Amino acid sequence: MLDPRAEKLARRGFKYLNRFMLLMWRLGWGKMINAMPDSMGRIMVITHTGRKSGLKRRTPVNYAVVEGELYCTAGFGVVSDWYKNIQKTPQVEVWLPEGRWAGEAEDVSAAPNRLPLMRQVLIGSGFVAPAMGVQPRAMEDESLDKVTQPYRLIHIKRTSPLSGEGGPGDLAWLNWVLGGLTLTFLLLGRLSKGRHS
Repeated sequence: MLDPRAEKLARRGFKYLNRFMLLMWRLGWGKMINAMPDSMGRIMVITHTGRKSGLKRRTPVNYAVVEGELYCTAGFGVVSDWYKNIQKTPQVEVWLPEGRWAGEAEDVSAAPNRLPLMRQVLIGSGFVAPAMGVQPRAMEDESLDKVTQPYRLIHIKRTSPLSGEGGPGDLAWLNWVLGGLTLTFLLLGRLSKGRHS
């Protein structure tokens, strides 16, 4: 568990990491960033509604699928903005490597099977849980239970598959633009080098 100062720094770091992960999903690379779950973790995107603004917000989170059901955790607890948002409006959308779903989020932190579910989500976080001082594969139940008390465990019940605009890959066209620009610069560099040799 991190001390308050380290936790503040971690929250700031994750803010930037989340922006990067969201961009990867929007570029259409969601499957690729989930290709090494043991080290990099399993990452999905939750689209939720801002409790004050009413605007759609997107947050990448680690997750686990246990017996076909989807779980994630708010590792910073009740202060997480996305957690506060789903408390007010539990209807969400999730982007998973195998598709996009409408769903309903519910805090199941008081469920009798909280600890084994929490362990699976933390294992699904790859490097993130160990970076926060939690070793989900090695810790005994009592220690894991104690250190994760502030965490919130969320069950997302998938209700229907979604398709159409506004989903993962909405910025995939940028891959072609960036690829074209890179190729152009490489060709210009070769031409320039050829003239000077």
